[in-house]
Amino acid sequence: MDDHELADLDPFDALDREAARIDAYLSSLPEAGWTRPSRCAGWSTRDVVAHLVAAERYHHACLDGTVEAFLREQRDRGGVDLAAANALDIARLADRSPVQLIAAWRDASADTRRRFRERDDGVVDTSIGEYPNRWQAFHVAGELATHADDMSAPVLADERVERMTWRAAYSRFALTEEKPDLVIEGQVGRTRVRGQGIDITLEDDELVEAVAGRLDDSSRLDQPTRAMLDIMP
Repeated sequence: MDDHELADLDPFDALDREAARIDAYLSSLPEAGWTRPSRCAGWSTRDVVAHLVAAERYHHACLDGTVEAFLREQRDRGGVDLAAANALDIARLADRSPVQLIAAWRDASADTRRRFRERDDGVVDTSIGEYPNRWQAFHVAGELATHADDMSAPVLADERVERMTWRAAYSRFALTEEKPDLVIEGQVGRTRVRGQGIDITLEDDELVEAVAGRLDDSSRLDQPTRAMLDIMP
């Protein structure tokens, strides 16, 4: 797998910045904000945070080398697919207060990020077997960035360009990894995607939203094209 898109980027710094953004936003969020709908269909902001708490268990399993046992536990309790597992995880944390959820996620995320950074160029266990640690750290950074946007966590003006640059590069990498038959050509501020009957050029922000599965019917892209670009499980 060619990872030239990621060559000059630091996934660990990206992880730290996105975690700090989420932490700062949630720490100042009024109680009414926790019930506000997020961009994740059917999920409130609180549901997104509960999902982030639960996701840390998978990240820790990756670092501990216990993913197979983790997935077996998920299946045994009824998490036969990702949607079911997510629903169970959110329900399991239903009795936690916002303060408790933030604290649980903050501590678990800090441990995950520290251990990713320490592992550096090594490998981690994943649902598809051994996998480069840096790539996995990028995937987690991408997930945090997407969920930060889902909850409307603010992005400061002076960080927008750098943030969009790494997210667009990561999106090209992830799309290439997931759909190697597509031809993906990065340009300044945009990306051309060809194959499977499409030939389109997307601005960076549109690419990021498409790969994260966040485009809807208001997009200029039709549903089949959006589905092709969406790599969210």
